[in-house]
Amino acid sequence: MSDADYAPRQWHPDERPTLPGGPSFPKHSMPRRIAYFLIGTLVTITGGLGNALVTVNLVNLQGTLGVFAAEVNWLPTAYVMTNVSMNLLLVKFRQQFGLRAFTEFFLVLYALITFAHLFVNDLGSAIAVRAAHGMAGAALSTLGLYYSLQAFKKEWRPRGIVISTGIAQLAQPIAYIFSRSLLQIAEWRGLYLFELGLTLVTLAAVLWLKLPPGDRFRAFRPADFLTFSLFAPGMALLCAALTFGRVLWWTENAWVGIALAVSIVLLLAAICVEHNRDNPLLNIRWLTNGMILRLSIALMLVRVVLSEQSVGAVGFLRLVGLNNDEMQTLFIVILLATILGIVVSVLVTRPPHLMAPQVVALLIMALGAWIDSNATNATRPAQMYVSQGLLAFGGVMFLGPLLLTLLGSVIANPANLISFSVLFGLTQNLGGLIGSSLLGTFQVMREKYHSSVLAEQLSSLDPLVAARIQQYGAAYARQLADPAARTRQGISVLTQTAAREANILAYNDVFLLISIIATLLAAWIFGRSLWLKYVAPPPPAPVPVPAPPDPTDSPIAVPSGDRRTAPRPPQPTPAVPT
Repeated sequence: MSDADYAPRQWHPDERPTLPGGPSFPKHSMPRRIAYFLIGTLVTITGGLGNALVTVNLVNLQGTLGVFAAEVNWLPTAYVMTNVSMNLLLVKFRQQFGLRAFTEFFLVLYALITFAHLFVNDLGSAIAVRAAHGMAGAALSTLGLYYSLQAFKKEWRPRGIVISTGIAQLAQPIAYIFSRSLLQIAEWRGLYLFELGLTLVTLAAVLWLKLPPGDRFRAFRPADFLTFSLFAPGMALLCAALTFGRVLWWTENAWVGIALAVSIVLLLAAICVEHNRDNPLLNIRWLTNGMILRLSIALMLVRVVLSEQSVGAVGFLRLVGLNNDEMQTLFIVILLATILGIVVSVLVTRPPHLMAPQVVALLIMALGAWIDSNATNATRPAQMYVSQGLLAFGGVMFLGPLLLTLLGSVIANPANLISFSVLFGLTQNLGGLIGSSLLGTFQVMREKYHSSVLAEQLSSLDPLVAARIQQYGAAYARQLADPAARTRQGISVLTQTAAREANILAYNDVFLLISIIATLLAAWIFGRSLWLKYVAPPPPAPVPVPAPPDPTDSPIAVPSGDRRTAPRPPQPTPAVPT
């Protein structure tokens, strides 16, 4: 590329790109705005649906690939292992090569990888394809956001971010609703045929309506790849340890502990490299700022709360014998609740007042989890419509305002864009893994406790227990003529019933724990807001910033990682405590 390609453009103030590597915002006609929004929705759903279709159909893929239940967990894990680190490079790719090259290259790559799924025949090739899918899929979430924001005027763009964040939550319920029909087409290949068709439609749409151009500049530095070579394998090992620590159990396999230890060493090495660089890829000082740490903890904890659907509700319903077909109506309710949450979030979100929606959303999620904590062996999807609807509604209502709070500090200092992208990806992907791992581990531990308590109460000397054994054994009278054999069979059925009840009690404990976490997080956000309003000292008066020598100069033209402050005065950040 020539130096002319990197020359700063002359932007009208209302058209200037908000962040480095992002598109400009020229004026569009209403039909064009609608087209941008529809394409943004299509891109966002395409990016999320690929992983969701695999995650919700692991049982079917296990039979097709001929692997054990523990081994099939490598498929969603391989996706997250690569997806979580790609934002380190994708932001600079957009900044140096431009949005159009970014859009076309990664969508074509995504389509090719989806096509490669049709030729997967064993676990090894499936893991390799899922890992490649994770790298390409990381680009689609950002691309969907950029398209969606083109549909909104400047004053409505914060709400556009809320809408795009909510649309990303639609992928999982859609996967549960349509998986049955897709599997009937061509078994598991039907999933990938549908995804391939959706990807090709998306590619045609973005080639038909391209994003407006943004500024470009030389962004990559040689030391960036050193950081990536340490950070990416460290995160991959951490993801593997979090997934299989629960599946294989933490103390039963030495490689889980080794992977966890090596991941910590690699990640600390990457942090040391970045901390001592003159032009860091990750701004460690910004990431360790008190406000950013609090926002990160809030994002991580809400992902743990939202794991209630995948680990809690779905796990519970599968325990009582239900499959995806019998949960379709439940996920239709979740889909409708998510859409309602998007609408309500758009109506109530006000950038200066982002605390109240977060607190209300957390209390709604706490209520939903508490309702589920009273489940029994007679609980079916119909009894979870209200609770799961509340969780889906609250999750959408919480994520949008919190993301706006975090994004405000990035707009004030665009050099932190890569750090923000990595942070948000970590809290969403890694937060989901941590939630599944912690809640799954907690469920196993509570099941062992309840099993021991129930076992102590099952004495054959108890008349009620003896009558139950006889009742269970009588069901096998036609198959077993020997009374002793019928008694042994009755004891076996009673033991299985006790184990099922212990698991149900353990899931109730999980639901109650999630409710407590959501309530405490809401109290923390609300309490800190009161402390900042009535107790904390007022912030110092802002120092006047001199006018820039060139009115056309823009922070977008500052190379990423440069420690210089942008000549434009920083835009105010919404002061919303968490």
